[in-house]
Amino acid sequence: MARKEPEQTAAPFVQPDASLGELREAATHCTGCDLYKNATQTVFGEGPDDATVMLVGEQPGDAEDRSGHPFVGPAGQLLDRALVDAGIDRSRVYVTNAVKHFKWTVVRGRRRLHATPKTVEIRACAPWLRAEIDRVRPRLIILLGATAAKSVLGPSFRVTLHRGEPMPSELAERVVATVHPSSLLRIPDSEARERAYGELVKDLRKAAAGLEG
Repeated sequence: MARKEPEQTAAPFVQPDASLGELREAATHCTGCDLYKNATQTVFGEGPDDATVMLVGEQPGDAEDRSGHPFVGPAGQLLDRALVDAGIDRSRVYVTNAVKHFKWTVVRGRRRLHATPKTVEIRACAPWLRAEIDRVRPRLIILLGATAAKSVLGPSFRVTLHRGEPMPSELAERVVATVHPSSLLRIPDSEARERAYGELVKDLRKAAAGLEG
């Protein structure tokens, strides 16, 4: 019987006593899974080291991979607008992704298309996300989309069943999952897209209710 190869992980790159800034630097050298091979660079989280709110997305997109910053593409711009409409102070938010390298497949023109990370890739990157949460210690974690939700709440979690519901977790005072802003951009009908945007704003506003207290 062939011996099973050990599962790849970012754990060896995550030093337990490292600061958030030191972790960010260490992540630039991460080879904890194969996604680094086709990515331009690691895209680590950004925001205040003591942010009240942490937003966790799936993975960097094309624009994020090129710039090195999270949530700067079309979905990030939509998220910024939704945060304003939900009354969430963007300056108090730390934004990151469950997976730190861009996974892509096909090129259309100059644009690379993202591919959903595999479970093994999400698990490989999990030490980085856990380290970010441990350093920032946010009161509220908002999980954007299925990949982010499963990375924190487990593979059986379904956003469609528990969207907007506070979920029990030792990671923060409140953990809430909702849709990823990129899903709204894929809705062709403008009226349906606007309704979906309103639901996202509603989820964000409800999640953050009472945080100022």
